[in-house]
Amino acid sequence: MSAQRMTRETVTVSPEVSSRARRLLQAAAFLVLVLPLGGCGAGELWDKFTAKDDTFVEEPADKLYNEGLYLMNERKDMKAANKKFEEVDRQHPYSDWARKSLLMSAYASYQAADYDGCIGAATRYVTLHPGSPDAAYAQYLIAASHYDQIPDISRDQGRTEKAIASLEEVVRKYPNSEYATSAKAKIEGARDQLAGREMNIGRYYMKKRDYTAAINRYKTVVTQYQTTRHVEEALFRLTEAYMTIGIVGEAQTAAAVLGHNFPDSRWYKDAYNLVKSGGLEPSENQGSWISKTFKKMGLG
Repeated sequence: MSAQRMTRETVTVSPEVSSRARRLLQAAAFLVLVLPLGGCGAGELWDKFTAKDDTFVEEPADKLYNEGLYLMNERKDMKAANKKFEEVDRQHPYSDWARKSLLMSAYASYQAADYDGCIGAATRYVTLHPGSPDAAYAQYLIAASHYDQIPDISRDQGRTEKAIASLEEVVRKYPNSEYATSAKAKIEGARDQLAGREMNIGRYYMKKRDYTAAINRYKTVVTQYQTTRHVEEALFRLTEAYMTIGIVGEAQTAAAVLGHNFPDSRWYKDAYNLVKSGGLEPSENQGSWISKTFKKMGLG
C-alpha cells in the first residue's frame, strides 16, 4: 500500500464520527462564550450541568408524625424521631399535627436526656398553645428537665433553685392537673437537696471550729426546710454547737424540740446524751427562735 493511500485512509471519517465531532466543537464554543459572561469556573459550571434534581417533595403530615412515633417507640431512636417531628412543623406549620409534633419533640428530647432541647421545644409549645389541654404536660417537661439536672450537694445549687421555681410554676398554673401532684413531690426532693447543701457546709464549719458560721447554716435548715429529712440532724448539730460555745439554754431547747417532734430519732438520743453529759436535761425555752420557728410551722 502506497504512502499516499495510507494518508488518504487515515483522514477519512465516517458520517457518525463527523457528527459527534461537530457537537463537541459546538459545546466547546458554547463554553468559551459562557464562561467569561457568567464569571464561573469550569468546575462550578460542570457542577451545574451534572447536579441532580433535588426537587422538594411534600409528605403528608400524619405520615411524618406516625413515622416519628415509630422511631421513638419501636426503634428507640429519639434523634431520628425528632427529625420527623421537626419536619411536620416545617412542612405543615399551621396544622394540628404540627402542634402534636412539637410536644412529641419535647418528649423525645427529654427521653434522650437532651434537656436543653426539651426545654426549648416545651417552652415554644406553652407559648404557642397556652390553652391546649397538653400545656400542663409541656410545662411539667420543662420543670422535670431542670429537676433531672440537679447536681450533687457539693456543687453550686443554682440548678436546684431553678428546678424548684419551674416546679412551682406547674403547681401554680395547673393545680388540679395530675402533674401538680408529681411536681409537689419533686419540689420536696429539690428542697431536701438544698437542705443537704446547708448541712454539708455546716459540718465543714464545725470541723473548722467556726461554730457561729455552722449555727447559721443549721438555722437555715430549721427555719426554711423543716419538712426535709435533714431537720433532725440540724437540731442535733445545734445542740452540739451551742453546748460547745456555752449557750446551754439554746442547746437544751434544740434537744427538747427534737425530742418532741422526732422522739424515735437517733439524733434525739445523741442530743439527749450530749445535754445529760453536761449535767442538764432537754428543756424548751418558749422564747427561743427554735421554739418559735416550730410553733409557727405547727410542728412544736
